[in-house]
Amino acid sequence: MGVSHWDDRRICVTGGSGFLGSYVVEELQRRGARDVFVPRKAEYDLVQLEGVQRMLADSRPDVVIHLAAIVGGIGANQKYPGTFFYDNLMMGVQLIEESRKAGVEKMVAVGTICAYPKFTPVPFREDELWNGYPEETNAPYGLAKKMMLVQLQAYRQQYGYNGIYLLPVNLYGPRDNFDLETGHVIPALIRKMVAARDAGEHEVVLWGDGSPTREFLYVADCARGIVDAAERFDGPEPVNLGSGMEISIRDLAALIAQHVGYEGEIVWDTTKPNGQPRRRLDVSRAKEFFGFEASVDFDEGVQRTVEWWEAQTRRE
Repeated sequence: MGVSHWDDRRICVTGGSGFLGSYVVEELQRRGARDVFVPRKAEYDLVQLEGVQRMLADSRPDVVIHLAAIVGGIGANQKYPGTFFYDNLMMGVQLIEESRKAGVEKMVAVGTICAYPKFTPVPFREDELWNGYPEETNAPYGLAKKMMLVQLQAYRQQYGYNGIYLLPVNLYGPRDNFDLETGHVIPALIRKMVAARDAGEHEVVLWGDGSPTREFLYVADCARGIVDAAERFDGPEPVNLGSGMEISIRDLAALIAQHVGYEGEIVWDTTKPNGQPRRRLDVSRAKEFFGFEASVDFDEGVQRTVEWWEAQTRRE
């Protein structure tokens, strides 16, 4: 397929100016896509039906890749659970329905690993998605995004609609969100440790006890996986996108300290929540269904991310 697959197709990428979205747009262009529409939130509010309809009328896409989401870390999820549920649910539900009505050929819906039950056996297999309630701190967000899977499977059954559902694990890389309120763990740790190093501080305080494990996927790898699936996968099954690696938050903090050159103490505030105890994906389905495997080594990816952030702070 390669270049010719995207040559004459119009693609709309919601969230295309965001962290993951910007890499997906670059990957599509690298593969020969010439007509990629990226709606801006200021012009198209996808929580509102009118915004969705206008976006589809303006972009007339053959393929919609839905990445737009209201996201944040544990703190933000605990503070705004209603917003996280409503905004994500309404974007997904309306976009899928309106895309079907507008004759969009294919919908690629990108969900979240937060959709998995809190005590999913490790590694997380897609068949376990419904075997329990998600981790409480981000359940409203996780369930809102999981409804897209229900909707796409129902639409496939009733209308023969071609929609696929992907579950990327925690992403990281250059251009990530380094805001301490809303950013995820890797950028937050990098930012904290660079600041502590530069200020000569003797300790950095982190949430929880450092015992939870997480899996991380380099953002450019994830973008490649999404475009691979858009090209080559047309099934009803949800598919994990991950690297299959697992690292504890404690080891992650030590690794980042090493890359940043922070030599002070790392103190754990155990009054703060840990989040989900363990997280690692079974990544065999993506390989089997559309040949996707992660390629960027974690240590290398962290190094690139640290270097990018250091370059940003030097510019400011």
